[in-house]
Amino acid sequence: MEPYRHRVLYGDTDQMGVVYYANYLRFFEGARGEWIRGLGMSYAEIEERGIFLPVLEVGVRYLKPARYDDLLEIPMVVNHTRVKIRFDYKVHRQGSPEVLLLGHTVHACVGREGRPTRA
Repeated sequence: MEPYRHRVLYGDTDQMGVVYYANYLRFFEGARGEWIRGLGMSYAEIEERGIFLPVLEVGVRYLKPARYDDLLEIPMVVNHTRVKIRFDYKVHRQGSPEVLLLGHTVHACVGREGRPTRA
């Protein structure tokens, strides 16, 4: 699957001209959403089936800053158990192997009532 791409917008940056640290979580969300679309469905369709994926854990290691107008690529590795999914992210500028950020999110698979369910 192609890595998710995000063009850094002016509003993604802080006063220092680099991507504001918390915005990477939005980029991760975009990458997850496109991965799910690549499976032939959307987040909304998963939720319509009664499956929800709340975030249990987030980890980020900031290595180098991204800046306004950078085109970022965010490939993911996905691992899952019966009731959890882990997404590992590696952020770099398009065309560069230099890693800017490493991150991960862990999600529970729960039903409408909040109990664990299989995805």
